[in-house]
Amino acid sequence: MNIAGLQKMTLLDYPGQVACTVFLQGCNFRCPFCHNSDLLPGQGQPLMDDAQLLSFLEKRKGLLDGVCVTGGEPTLQPQLLQLLEGIKALGYAVKLDTNGARPQVLQELVEKGVVDYVAMDIKNSREEYPKTAGIKESLLPQVEESIRYLTSGKVDYEFRTTVVSQLHSADSIEAMGKWVCTLAQGEKPKRWYLQSYVDRDSVLSSGLSAPEPEKMEKYAKILEPFADAVSLRGV
Repeated sequence: MNIAGLQKMTLLDYPGQVACTVFLQGCNFRCPFCHNSDLLPGQGQPLMDDAQLLSFLEKRKGLLDGVCVTGGEPTLQPQLLQLLEGIKALGYAVKLDTNGARPQVLQELVEKGVVDYVAMDIKNSREEYPKTAGIKESLLPQVEESIRYLTSGKVDYEFRTTVVSQLHSADSIEAMGKWVCTLAQGEKPKRWYLQSYVDRDSVLSSGLSAPEPEKMEKYAKILEPFADAVSLRGV
């Protein structure tokens, strides 16, 4: 397993849990606003191996409740199931961050009981998705399958959208909500978070900026009819 980073404690990444966050290398998206661009190629020197991570978690029993597994895109890792089985065997709750492009892997992990909570990024409306995620349109059916699966209620989950002034508008936010609700076949997403973009030197594209707080609040209002709960992060 290519473990690239470890945040030893977080109160933010896993709702309701004291957790650590594990960063895995490699991603099949190229979002221009990605903060973890150094992880994308998947060829960096690993920080630790699976055994070292599990040893760390063994020592943190009683201090941590959960483990967030993020990236990059974790579902690209062929040994992900085995790693999560090891984490679950230690008694931890597991949160998986994903872009939804590998729905079969997502389903397998949920059905084998190694994932308790999923956070899936919804990048934009269907029309704006390729540009926003840096992907070909041919990946969209896989993303749509993951949306259908999560909204079917097999596992606890949230959707989240990082909002960038140059990539999002009131029209695209509304179109995004309608698209996801259509895929959910009448079931509204449980939770949808709008995250304000934060500029860093590590992002893939320069010249991006965050919307003003008032605009983020407007976008949240637009999205409210399309989810049971809509909240803002980073505003």
